Parts: sequence; structure tokens; C-alpha cells
Amino acid sequence: MASSKEFVEYVCDQLSGAGDITSKKMFGEYGLYCDRKFFATVENDQLYVKTTEEGQAFLEDPIVAEPHEGTQMFLIEELEDRTFLAELARRTCSGIKPGKLDYKKEYKDLYAPKTKPALVQVPEMTFIMVDGKGDPNTSQAYKTALELLYGLSYSIKMSKMGENPPAGYFEYVVPPLEGLWETGAGAQDGEVFQETGIGDKDQLVWTSMIRQPEFVTEQVFLQAKEQLAAKKPELDVSAARFAVWEEGLCVQAMHKGSYDEEPATIEKIHKFLETSDFVTDFSKERRHHEIYLSDPRRTAPEKLKTVLRFPVREK
Repeated sequence: MASSKEFVEYVCDQLSGAGDITSKKMFGEYGLYCDRKFFATVENDQLYVKTTEEGQAFLEDPIVAEPHEGTQMFLIEELEDRTFLAELARRTCSGIKPGKLDYKKEYKDLYAPKTKPALVQVPEMTFIMVDGKGDPNTSQAYKTALELLYGLSYSIKMSKMGENPPAGYFEYVVPPLEGLWETGAGAQDGEVFQETGIGDKDQLVWTSMIRQPEFVTEQVFLQAKEQLAAKKPELDVSAARFAVWEEGLCVQAMHKGSYDEEPATIEKIHKFLETSDFVTDFSKERRHHEIYLSDPRRTAPEKLKTVLRFPVREK
């Protein structure tokens, strides 16, 4: 159950004595910021604050909880005392060292699945996307798409240096490259690599993309396009698009090894589905999804890590 907007607004008001409290949508729930410092979340209509020594000392006997997989925070049940909440926020923030939000580490359920397939509910996220067709190993269009995606992503990351940094800006690590794939004409929408092999790579239709932090709006994206166009006029920035996308229910697994060996992991996904209450749900909007956690230029093929994700629905 996602948190209600009314509850989030109530919590922000109760915390307002600590400073400028704002909220941002974050993976279907909400991240809370005090004077632009990320210090808490609201998930399932409950307040969680980051674990710091300063916060623990103030709470004395805090309740440690896991609001989402792989992350431990303090669950705050006392929401009526505004003075208490403001002091908790101040002390928590005093113990948060300046750092960068790394989505791969913060949201392990999305970026660090096990090699055994499992279901995952993928919430709404913001992306920059570029569409194309062809073999990613040889296609100039694919190479250009990556140059465009990284150029825009780093333009946004460095926007903090400009005269008008985006509202709510926070330090972060640029998330990994992702791709949506499907085979060419004649295949079911969204289908791509199967157990039998990858097939003709020249016929692959793809969408390459990099997710963006929660403060990125379409206006921030458009400003980044203007900056990149001025810096690299040879790039066609019109090929990039801004998208807010909720992938929904999927099954995913970590693939370890070369990209050409992915059919072995895909076979495991199909076998998992055969004994489950779910089937694949490919369409133009819901496609074979890959998240590239390794840089193939610096990583041996047998050590590459790639998240493989299929959209599913109940039978």
C-alpha cells in the first residue's frame, strides 16, 4: 500500500520546526529532505529516519525496521509531538555526512537481485530514453544513443554548478545504463532473447535509458538538452526523450557472465514461471529489460553482472 499524499503532507508539517522540509516521490513512496538533505522516508504511511548515532542517542531505544529490502532505518511511531520530531530531524541531519545517493546500494531489491529468479514490483521512476534499432555491438545509432544519454545525465548532475541549480538537488551517483529490447518483425511484442539463442542482432529494436534522480523534471531535462546541444552541436539531442514510467510487476534475476550467455539465465526465468501463478506480459510498453551493472570496457566477460527482468501478470 503506497503512502497517501495527505499523510506525507501531515508528516512534513509536523517536522517543519527543523527547517525547510520537502518531499519527493521516490520509487513509488516519498523521500523527505530537511534543508535539501535527504534524511527520512515515508513508506506505507509510516515515517522512517536514517540511522545515525546522533538520532539513536536521542531516541535511546529506537525501533529498527526495514522499510524496503536491504535498507535499515528507524521507525518513528510518535508523530503528534512536533517539538520531538523537529529535534529528531535536526539531530539526524547533523549525523549525516555529505555524500552521494547511490541507487544501486540504496535499492538493492531493484539493482542487486539474486541469481535465483524472483518477483519484484517496480515503482514509478524517471528516465531519459533514446530509441533505436540494430546490433548494439556494431550499430552507430546505439553508440550515439549512449553518448547522448551520458551527456545529458552528466549535464544534469553538474547543474548544481550553474546559477540556478534545480530545486531539491542532492548529490548522487549517476545510475547504470538500462535497455529495453525486442526482436524484429514477426515476434510477439516485447520478446527478445529466448533459451535457444539471441538470434539476428541486426533486427533488435531497443530503447536505451538512464534513470534520473527525483528532482529532475521535464524542465530540468530541457535545460540539459540546450546545454549539451551548445557543447556538442554534432549530437541530435532531439532523439532523447523524458519519460516517467512505472514498470509494475516483473520477475528478475542476476545474470553473471557475457551477454551472449544470457539465454541460460532466461531459461531459469521461464522455468520459474512454469511453476508459478504468473506468465510473461510482453507488449510495446513492457519489454525485456536489462540493467548493466558492469562496464564491459573494464570488466572481463565472465565477471559481467546484468539484471534481467521480464514483465509478468497473473495467469
